[in-house]
Amino acid sequence: QVQLVESVGGLVQPRGSLRPSCAAPTSIFSINFMCWYRQAPGKERELVARITSGGSTYYADSVKGRFTISRGNTKNTLHLQMDSLKPEDTTVYYCYAVAGTTSRTYWGQGTQVTVSS
Repeated sequence: QVQLVESVGGLVQPRGSLRPSCAAPTSIFSINFMCWYRQAPGKERELVARITSGGSTYYADSVKGRFTISRGNTKNTLHLQMDSLKPEDTTVYYCYAVAGTTSRTYWGQGTQVTVSS
């Protein structure tokens, strides 16, 4: 099963920064949009940020002004610049993509982000 490949997360102190990345295989064509989700234990998966093929972006209120989503030059890569991190940002982050005329969906394996002093 084709999956998106995420970079390794990390441990950072409060107010620090991280920049996880996600790569979609070149076999995936015509990506419509890509997202970052996160899910803490016992909670529902939350949409953190989304970027369309045209470059339009969306951010959850909880990360607006602190996180920036972007796509690489190949358009099959996705980044999430995370600044001013807070302990409540600690959780697993998942990359997600929708592609093609059939809107096929793809998920990354998840990457752990820990914000702690």
